[in-house]
Amino acid sequence: MAKIPYSRCEALPQGRIFPAAYCRVLPKRTILLLTILTCFFMLAGFSFVSAQPSEIIEVGKFSSAHAGSDFPSTWKPLTFKKIKQHTRYTLVADSGVVVVKAASNSSASGLIRKIEIDPKTYPVVTWRWKVTKVYEKGDVTKKNGDDYPARIYITFKYDPGKAGFFEKIKYKTAKTLYGEYPPVAALNYIWASHAPEGTIVPNPYSDQTMMIAVESGAKKLNSWIEEVRNVYQDYKKAYGEEPPLISGVAIMTDSDNTKESAVSYFGDIIFYKK
Repeated sequence: MAKIPYSRCEALPQGRIFPAAYCRVLPKRTILLLTILTCFFMLAGFSFVSAQPSEIIEVGKFSSAHAGSDFPSTWKPLTFKKIKQHTRYTLVADSGVVVVKAASNSSASGLIRKIEIDPKTYPVVTWRWKVTKVYEKGDVTKKNGDDYPARIYITFKYDPGKAGFFEKIKYKTAKTLYGEYPPVAALNYIWASHAPEGTIVPNPYSDQTMMIAVESGAKKLNSWIEEVRNVYQDYKKAYGEEPPLISGVAIMTDSDNTKESAVSYFGDIIFYKK
């Protein structure tokens, strides 16, 4: 399985996300996947949004906002205790359309939305993004290269009915602490700096997040690129099994490992039926 970006057992101001004994059970970045999204979802005080029967689900309708305004209430900041430098996200107008601008300088943070979607019913996700540079030190296979000028996370819901004995214990502990189960896995769609397009590999910190290089390198810099991915098929290819329900979507531009900088842009994120 795969990974998520930052291995912090101490991601919250109150101290450890999990007790020390629990942290020793899992790799650090695995703990992040199992905790960071859940903790921020719950502490931010917003609830699940269930998909309504329709042809599309507009997860990130940034274009309906106003440049310079606050983000939609369904989107919340995702920050990490030990990373003092945060990526700056703002709503700006680009060619007459409001989009998200992300400016990172040796920094890391994201924007996140919690939403429950059935990938069998809504398997196709589309989004637009624009990247202005890639990282010289970016390397999808190394921890110190685990930065991307643009990435989109899709997290998946834990299903206790499909879990083994020890996995149930881990997730039951998490639910006891935080009131609900954390995600079981994630697909991480990235604009890689050097990895070939189409690369699918585990994150160097955890195998609970699979990195999928949708774009790579500098050949498409400064141009809006529209992506279309079949999340259902990508999950089956990455994990070799049927996907559970989607539990959340996040966007991120980070450069804390490479100590570089980048400015990137994200457009609307929409899920479609088959």
